[in-house]
Amino acid sequence: MDLGLQGKWALVCGASKGLGLGCAQALAAEGVNVVMVARGAEVLHAAADNIRAELSMQSSAGGQKVLKNVVLAVAADITSPEGRAAALGVAGGPGTAFDIVVTNAGGPPPGDFRDWERDAWLKAIDANMLTPIELIKATVDGMAARGFGRIVNITSSAVKAPIDILGLSNGARSGLTGFVAGVARNPTLAAKGVTLNNLLPGKFDTDRIKTTIAGAAQRQGKTVDEVRAAQIAQIPAQRFGTPHEFGQICAFLCSVQAGYITGQNVLADGGAFAGTF
Repeated sequence: MDLGLQGKWALVCGASKGLGLGCAQALAAEGVNVVMVARGAEVLHAAADNIRAELSMQSSAGGQKVLKNVVLAVAADITSPEGRAAALGVAGGPGTAFDIVVTNAGGPPPGDFRDWERDAWLKAIDANMLTPIELIKATVDGMAARGFGRIVNITSSAVKAPIDILGLSNGARSGLTGFVAGVARNPTLAAKGVTLNNLLPGKFDTDRIKTTIAGAAQRQGKTVDEVRAAQIAQIPAQRFGTPHEFGQICAFLCSVQAGYITGQNVLADGGAFAGTF
């Protein structure tokens, strides 16, 4: 299926690894010009080089798609005003040229809500609620003027099924979810071809889950393999998701075919959430 995205410009946050990288790879494979943003310069530039190499191999293989898109890397902290300015200034101005924005920031640490001071809450809200809102503000009007725009916020399955030790994430991401629910239905955007959706990952095979499994194993006095197996057993699909398939879902939400989908929370968790809605 041709997603109709060749030549579009996308900003993908947290794109050096994990789910953000999966989204950057999927969009680049569709002919999108991708601006990848992450804080770690070395890992980010290596990831961008790998995507460029994949595109080169795809074109030289003589496939139906001859891709001439570019992949750019911006090492910056997207949660800071300076980092956002650096990222938004790449594609022709302060956010005006981006057709697609994938917001993504690392989740706040787990813990007991009794231990979190005000600063911890403000940091979580700034990264996982206010930063996406700032990126939306900077880009949606330009999208509406051009008649096409896609915002995809990578949030968490914890928005749908809160996890007690992830209270910082539950709160901040739920705030973003409520904001998007209203903005996505604003006729000045929805009627102009601009969609806003949230993509909610369950357990995916990323560095973050490896870290949480290692921590759980230490606390429980079990091996990493035992904890991993126990978590997989709770998922109907009997496996963790992959960044590649997550990226493919993101790419579809950005496609021309998904133009009638807006204001939605798309849960990708292998069936772990036991609910009808």
